[in-house]
Amino acid sequence: MSMQWLYRAPWWLPGGNAQTLWAALAARSHHGPPPRFRRARWTTPDGDFVDVDHADHPAPDGAPLLVVFHGLEGSSGSAYVQAFASWAREQGLAMAMPHFRGCSGELNRAPRAYHSGDHEEIDWMLARMQQGYPGRPVIAVGISLGGNALMRWAAEHGQAAGRKVSAVASVCSPLDLAASGHAIGRGFNRLVYTRVFLSTMIPKALAKLEQFPGLFDREALLRARDLHAFDNIFTGPLHGFAGTEDYWRRASAKPLLADIRIPALALNAVNDPFIPARSLPVAGEVGRWVTLWQPPQGGHVGFVQSAAPLGWPGHVVAMPAAVGSWLLQHATSGAH
Repeated sequence: MSMQWLYRAPWWLPGGNAQTLWAALAARSHHGPPPRFRRARWTTPDGDFVDVDHADHPAPDGAPLLVVFHGLEGSSGSAYVQAFASWAREQGLAMAMPHFRGCSGELNRAPRAYHSGDHEEIDWMLARMQQGYPGRPVIAVGISLGGNALMRWAAEHGQAAGRKVSAVASVCSPLDLAASGHAIGRGFNRLVYTRVFLSTMIPKALAKLEQFPGLFDREALLRARDLHAFDNIFTGPLHGFAGTEDYWRRASAKPLLADIRIPALALNAVNDPFIPARSLPVAGEVGRWVTLWQPPQGGHVGFVQSAAPLGWPGHVVAMPAAVGSWLLQHATSGAH
């Protein structure tokens, strides 16, 4: 299943930044009406909660379940989640998207949040999905941060992963967290993307500090101007890492991709402004279970395509169709 997806960006969207920003801000994310979701709250083993949005469209008995893991500060309102939900509706698949802790619009209870290598949380979420959707093959896709965590999970569990899912995919995931973390802290990335992420991450962290006084150094957090500093003060120590460098090294999926023993797809655009092309995995590093799609264009979770007849303002439903179709090829074998 190694055939590449031959994506080409519209002529009017040159460059990775344009393709990234247009996809998030302007392109259409669904065919027909917007997807609708039913929210359920799951209690976690440590007494916290996560909110899971289940797509509110019919799916025949036995049809596969698509589980989508969102990216940094994402939610079911993210354009890429809407696009995957739209595709699942067209295909008659069940679909669900669990929010990582603190991402559903309500502060979580525990003195922790979520991180790029949160494979224990992924494992628990997938087990709950199996219970909630019995008799359905499960396929899973992770976007950006969620994809790194999903690939880490698949690598950690080896052949046993096949008891929970048939196949997994990552989309524009920072599989080498250090390379991506440093890239997003420089130049245009720092001015635009870092600022957007920190605009929600810092207030959430401060709210967490109100819940748990003394959890971290408030003044140091307020001085954070990039993800390296934020992760050094908040994400790393809160989740058992010594600091940013330890977190980025131990949470990265790339060094473990060869341990994956279920069908896995890693899609990364070569012009992704967050992820240096030199850091992308190559065939000799991943083993026979992992398929690499690395089109020259697409940006970071962009992959905008022109919509007939006028080609304006474009749509982002082609990527979910390509990735979802790859996953579906494996949905009848493996996990049930």
